[in-house]
Amino acid sequence: MGGAPAKLDGAQRDVQHTIASGGGTFAAKRVTADTTMQLSTAWAAVRLNARTIASCGRKVYRRTSALQREAAEDHPLYRVMAISPNADQTPMEFWEGQITALNLRGNAFARIGRRGDGQVVALWPLSPDAVSVYRSPSGERRYRVGGKEDLGSDEVFHLRGFGAGGDSGLSPIGYGRQTIATALAAEEVAGSTFANGLQLSGFVEDQPGARTTNEQRESLVALFQKFTGSTQAGKIMPLPPGFSFKALGLSPEDAQLLDTRRFSVEEICRWFGVFPILIGHSAQGQTMWGSGIEQFVLAWLTLGLGTELERVEQAIEKQLILPAEQGRLYVQHNVESLLRADSAARAQLYSSLGQNGVMKRNEMRAKENLAPDPSPGADMLTVQSNLITLDQLGKQPARAVQPAPGEPI
Repeated sequence: MGGAPAKLDGAQRDVQHTIASGGGTFAAKRVTADTTMQLSTAWAAVRLNARTIASCGRKVYRRTSALQREAAEDHPLYRVMAISPNADQTPMEFWEGQITALNLRGNAFARIGRRGDGQVVALWPLSPDAVSVYRSPSGERRYRVGGKEDLGSDEVFHLRGFGAGGDSGLSPIGYGRQTIATALAAEEVAGSTFANGLQLSGFVEDQPGARTTNEQRESLVALFQKFTGSTQAGKIMPLPPGFSFKALGLSPEDAQLLDTRRFSVEEICRWFGVFPILIGHSAQGQTMWGSGIEQFVLAWLTLGLGTELERVEQAIEKQLILPAEQGRLYVQHNVESLLRADSAARAQLYSSLGQNGVMKRNEMRAKENLAPDPSPGADMLTVQSNLITLDQLGKQPARAVQPAPGEPI
């Protein structure tokens, strides 16, 4: 049996029109990138993903043999990845924008600048709202930008998010619009409560059988105003005879609103692939710091961040490296940069690499911006067995073992 392969496409225009018009959400709230980012949870989750991935520098490497590689600093793409993607932005700024668009829209776009031989020399970001993807009659993927320009796939860098083979990635705010709309509605209710609700800490009521006049009640209001404000905290206010004070507690409705807003944090974090603890939200029974949090961070770096880094690397290699150079050139993120602030973890890594013959001492010093050590051994690989060089393995004379007292010789 024949048929087209199963694909799940982002359908950007239809999804964005539906959610922006307020349709398709039970809470009847308008869900867009701007309204979503007004939620502190969405802001923190998107910022965490974007800043972390952008801070992992990208470099182009060249395979010189099956086991050797070198930084391709002479290649035009190296400068675009590591130094300057365009005339206006740093690599950090450019990739923050790309990952933010990917997190919100499921797609990120950049116009490719090429020189005469086809090599990429610049990447200019494009708004995902201004780009639509379609297929030409010949089957080529093409892009309409701003409703005016029609560009081929060799002119647009397209970073697609999670999907199932479609021409566009799936939009998190499109598929998560119910959760986001509910969170927006809860925020609106909370704001309206403070703006228009009856914000009193209690009531003053007449004692049984007491009768008050309008003048007495107005005098009582004036009395309360004298004791209003933070500067009057801790003072004692005498009530006139015939009155008693009734304090107000948190109503069940108010408590339910707080629970709804708390639950929305965890729901939104699921859509953006971030553990709540990483954006400052501790779940019930969970502390903010401790050895358990290290496992959360490790799980996020492995299962969440690692897969997104792989997505970016593969997109760069497929779309920005010329076909004749693919397989020989590749792009890799510097994940070690995440250890920059953790001196203990960095020292432990160097210790392991040095004692197992993986990295030379001067290579470690270079990573720490230290001058090379002139000692010959600083440019040799060593192993933990007495820290001898690799070429001396098996050449060291065996040391005689002295028998213990009382043992036969």
